[in-house]
Amino acid sequence: MKMGENTATKNHLPPQAFSVSVDTDSQRDSKWFDDDGRPKRTGNVWTASAHIITAVIGSGVLSLAWAIAQLGWIAGPAVMLLFSFVTYYTSILLSACYRSGDPVNGKRNYTYMDAVRVNLGGVKVKICGFVQYVNLFGVAIGYTIASSISMMAIKRSNCFHQSGGKDPCRMNANPYMIGFGIAEILLSQIPGFDQLHWLSLVAAVMSFTYSTIGLGLGIGKVIENKRVRGSLTGISIGTVTQTQKIWKSFQALGSIAFAYSYSMILIEIQDSVKAPPSEAKTMKKATLISVVVTTLFYMSCGCFGYASFGDQSPTNLLTGFGFYNPYWLLDIANTAIVIHLVGAYQVYCQPLFAFIEKEAARRFPDSDFVTKDIKISIPGLPTFNINLFRMVWRTIFVVFSTVISMLLPFFNDVVSLLGALGFWPLTVYFPVEMYISQKKIPKWSTRWLCLQILSVACLIITIAAAAGSIAGVITDIKTTMPFHTSY
Repeated sequence: MKMGENTATKNHLPPQAFSVSVDTDSQRDSKWFDDDGRPKRTGNVWTASAHIITAVIGSGVLSLAWAIAQLGWIAGPAVMLLFSFVTYYTSILLSACYRSGDPVNGKRNYTYMDAVRVNLGGVKVKICGFVQYVNLFGVAIGYTIASSISMMAIKRSNCFHQSGGKDPCRMNANPYMIGFGIAEILLSQIPGFDQLHWLSLVAAVMSFTYSTIGLGLGIGKVIENKRVRGSLTGISIGTVTQTQKIWKSFQALGSIAFAYSYSMILIEIQDSVKAPPSEAKTMKKATLISVVVTTLFYMSCGCFGYASFGDQSPTNLLTGFGFYNPYWLLDIANTAIVIHLVGAYQVYCQPLFAFIEKEAARRFPDSDFVTKDIKISIPGLPTFNINLFRMVWRTIFVVFSTVISMLLPFFNDVVSLLGALGFWPLTVYFPVEMYISQKKIPKWSTRWLCLQILSVACLIITIAAAAGSIAGVITDIKTTMPFHTSY
């Protein structure tokens, strides 16, 4: 039987995921296929860790010094450690939901929504899908904004250096957002996660590069100042009003939540992992490695950034350094940020791409536009499979997200709002509820009560963070004209 659009629809994959002809009955016995008839998965602890680190150590690290400045030396690091623990624990709960029933041989859930559908069902599936995909779309916007800021930081630091500080070096953000969008249009034609390993590895290296530079600059600044700046309670009343202190503290919670946000793509990453050992065991190790590494970087960058600047900590650590020497090192750091965000954009958007393409294949199984691949051969290179629907729809998505980024170029507030909106439902609520359902944990038992207390506490944090972030966005909208943003 030739695997075409019907098999693709049945297995919930876009049809372009298949390019071989094989008898269905022999798939389970073939060394080329897994137990579900799909091409053999090749991911391991390190590729999964690379995907997670690419997703987690993103632009969020740049706002952590500002977040700690709002909370102070006591609450700032404590909140960061709390988020790291919650993220790790709920990620373990979520990874246990990849297979239904038996953790080794149970039916696979290919996406986050599939896991919710099997374990919870009903209207919760639609709510999950809406929150997840809106958040993924929001991440695309946030990363477009962040990349343009870093590209402008490179241009401005060089301009400032050449003019000796006499030129204000103001420039418009739009060309940089458009350039980033063009790069994403090209890379978005990569069909899926299984072909993103190289991009994630490059992006993960870039994450460490600019995080290390930020850390080094922070340490250097502390040594230069000969003292540690900041206070136990953060920005004091007087520097800001009491109302501003409250809102900014809430907004800081959203910034930290965004920095740890990756649960929305965890199941999709897990679906790229080979077995044995069980996918849940592999993801448990990958999650531990990733969360420990990112927390060490976050604590170092955030704390040294705050120690360097105190109450004046910038909303974007590296672009805040933009007018200081060594300018060439800052150029390297901001270049690394841009390269990282190019890859992270794809890691986050692939689940959304796959969802739309799966639905299109299900609704229009006989459409050549949707299901047919066009093979393009270039001498000296592998054969490329071009799917017209994939090409058109992904291009439209990137263009639309780029246009929205031009309308809302508020890096810190957008980051905080995204973190707030995605943290509780995707990182806490659904993993907890699915785990309770799958493990059949009795209602009102001690374990059930502990899980519910965790969920409610995180809901309160999310509401506070969202309120602070919305207040910040409203303030920004009053002072910014669409498509006329300059720095």
